[in-house]
This record gives sequence, structure tokens and C-alpha cells, in this order.
Amino acid sequence: MRAVEVRLAPPDDPPMQPSLTRRSFLRRTGALAVAPFAVPRQDPAPATRPRRTLRKAVMYGMVGPGKTVLEKFQILKECGFEGVEMDSPSGIPIAEILAAREATGIVVHGLVDSVHWQHHLNHPSETVRERGRKALEHALRDARALGAGTVLLVPAVVSRTQPYEDAWTLSQEQIRAALPVAAECRVQIAVENVWNQFLLSPLEARRYVDELQSPWAVWYFDIGNVVTYGWPEQWIRALGPRIRKVHVKEYSRRKRDAEGLWKGFQVELLEGDVGWPAVMQALDDVGYSTAPEGRWATAEVGGGDAARLRAVAAAMDRIFAL
Repeated sequence: MRAVEVRLAPPDDPPMQPSLTRRSFLRRTGALAVAPFAVPRQDPAPATRPRRTLRKAVMYGMVGPGKTVLEKFQILKECGFEGVEMDSPSGIPIAEILAAREATGIVVHGLVDSVHWQHHLNHPSETVRERGRKALEHALRDARALGAGTVLLVPAVVSRTQPYEDAWTLSQEQIRAALPVAAECRVQIAVENVWNQFLLSPLEARRYVDELQSPWAVWYFDIGNVVTYGWPEQWIRALGPRIRKVHVKEYSRRKRDAEGLWKGFQVELLEGDVGWPAVMQALDDVGYSTAPEGRWATAEVGGGDAARLRAVAAAMDRIFAL
């Protein structure tokens, strides 16, 4: 099938967010990684490197201390972060989030569809698929209210009873149905690479987004998620301008092989097999890390107290300087 050329013209980011998923896994195992990072020494970056404009953020669930949104946002600001990514639908009132944003300047740069694993868009039941699409549309409207630029979406789940080809066609059908809402809200649907047995190569990922033929359908690239079966820098170059957001996390093939698949995530930034110098070079090459408006890089690692969050911020700074 001939590739469809899509010219992405996404809106600027606001000036100021069923089984064991990797997010729940990280939340459960975050307590195991509360010590500060032991960051190895790195050679200084070349003087000719273009100026990088990446903006640091975290997942809301990583913030351990604080009972209210305001308290958590204050901690993030004190720890050196500019933004946060939250879930939707959620039980947190929009008004409370807006008040915390105004008081601290922390940007809710994106939202995560909170039910895409439960009501996935390729479910055999049409009722469940529609429920999933309506939740996505809800998240898009919440994102507009919060000034967020994207809603992260896991588009489908492949299994023995949910074939790959159906996952492709059914999920695209539901995303296309939601695109008018995305356009109305001026919020992009950002498909992410996750361990859902779907879109397992960067060429498939590129084709999937291109076939939607909309500037409101983009890619959310999770750097750590591809390490077990590929190389992140190759994905970055293949996806190019389709990448609208990135998740920053580490993965160790050695730990995976010795202890099990999910254990590969239990390693600190800069201590696994991501290959950060190559990743940063690829992000430079496609213009993501040097965009004048500043693109978001959101940590998705084990969280904790303020000391832990400062260590995450410091490790991200080291990565961005490579």
C-alpha cells in the first residue's frame, strides 16, 4: 500500500499534562527506587550541538507527597519541573486543577485516556468500542478545558481472540469518529507504543498514523518501551515529525534476561540499554529536541518524595546534555 504523506501542523503547546499495565507496574514498584540516581560521568556534548529546548515533566502519579493537586504541583515546581501529565476521565475536578495551575505555573501539557485498556477500541463488542471512543472524546474535552495539547491513547490490544488486522481497522474506525472532536477542541490524539502486541515496528507505526490523514492524529513515543525489541533512535528517525510527545524511561535487557520481562524497567535512568547519546542525536536530527516552542519530555519512572523527584530531574538534565 502506498504511504500517504501527511503534513502535520499541530497547535502550539499552551504557554504555561485490565491487566497490569506498565503505569500501574511503575506505581507499584516506585517504592523500590527511591534512592537518588547514581549518574555515570558522560563526555561533554560537542560545542556545535544545536540548542535544545526540551521541557521537563512527570506523570502525576509519580508525585508521592501532597494531598491536594496544589500541594503536588508546588512540589513539582520546587523540584525543577515545568509540566505534568494527568489522567482523564478522573475524579479530580477540573476547577481544582486549573486553580493549581494558575497558582504554580505548572502546565498540564497532556492527558492520558484512563480507560483505553479496559474499553479498547478494537474490542469485539461494538458497545465496548463505542464506550471507549466516548471516553476518548471526554478526555479531549477535558484537555481543552485544561489547555493541554494531547490525549495519549493506547489504540488497540491484540490477543488470540482479537486479531491483529481487526485491531488495525476497528481502532482506526473509532479514532476517525473522534477526530472531529479533536479538531473542535484543538487537541491531538497521540497514539503511543506500548506492550499491547500491536504496531510492533516503526514502519507500521508510521503507516498507522499516516492512514488517519489528520493533523490531529500524531504519535506519542515512549523511549523505554521499544528497547526490548528494537532501538529507540531508529523509531525516532522513522516517525520523524509525527512524534508530538516523548516519555522518558529506561530499560535493561540484561535485567530482563536474568529476572523477567517487566524487571527490565527496574533500572535507573542512564543505567540501562536505551543508549541516550544516540537517542538525543536522533531527536536533534528530526527537530524534536530543538523546536523553538519547546517540546515536552515526560518522565515515566518510579516516583516518590521530593528528593526522588529532584534526582529524576537531575538525571533528565544529564540526558538532555548528552
